Amino acid sequence: MKNCKFLAVAIFCAVAVFAGAAPAWAQITADSSAPPIVVKQKPVKAQWLKAEVIHADQHTIMVREADNEMKVHTFTYADKARDKIDKILDQGGYQTGDRVKIRSMPGGTEALDIKGRPSKAI
Repeated sequence: MKNCKFLAVAIFCAVAVFAGAAPAWAQITADSSAPPIVVKQKPVKAQWLKAEVIHADQHTIMVREADNEMKVHTFTYADKARDKIDKILDQGGYQTGDRVKIRSMPGGTEALDIKGRPSKAI
């Protein structure tokens, strides 16, 4: 009697496993001649970051976010920003505490443009 119950449970489990596999097999053998779905992605736009200068030199500018003072970013300069920063450095450069706006790609470390008035050199 116990063997019959065990055999019945084993057969039931085997049928359940094979019955569950049937829909998956149908998906694999589906018609693959359908055109692929193309998802258009929006182009990523550069964003402006309001920040306070910690340190600036010819190669990099290190800033602290205005909205979250715990976030510190270091940017290198793109060609347009390099020309601008060279002129500013000739006049004394940015000093610690100067407020600037830096345009960069989200998650990027290259400053595409910099706006802000440098304070007088110390």
